[in-house]
Amino acid sequence: MHLSSLLKVVVASLCLGQTHGNSVTQMDGQVSRSEGTSVTINCTYSAAGYPALFWYVQYPGEGPQLLLKAMKASDKGTNKGFEATYNTETTSFHLEKASVQESDSAVYYCALSDTVTETAGGAEHKL
Repeated sequence: MHLSSLLKVVVASLCLGQTHGNSVTQMDGQVSRSEGTSVTINCTYSAAGYPALFWYVQYPGEGPQLLLKAMKASDKGTNKGFEATYNTETTSFHLEKASVQESDSAVYYCALSDTVTETAGGAEHKL
């Protein structure tokens, strides 16, 4: 298999901050994905109430930019073939894409925001 057709998924948990006990968590590890295959980047959260949830993407040499967001339970965010659903039952906001491309290589941040206090916490995932 040609190396350019492989996407390496590296997960590095990074606590950017906690908001009154609220936090987001991603699993550690490394996974390889071929172009055209699906990927799921896990994100679970712990929060009192219902925070706004976000995915940010940071491409090489660029700053982080908003990929998608969900402001309330059952909201589904979609952008660039990625999607994530705000699931209060599993307290998750997993990012999924049915067919990854080499151009998707980037760092992905799962974040939450306490919309009352406007503070934020997050975790990082490198794809």
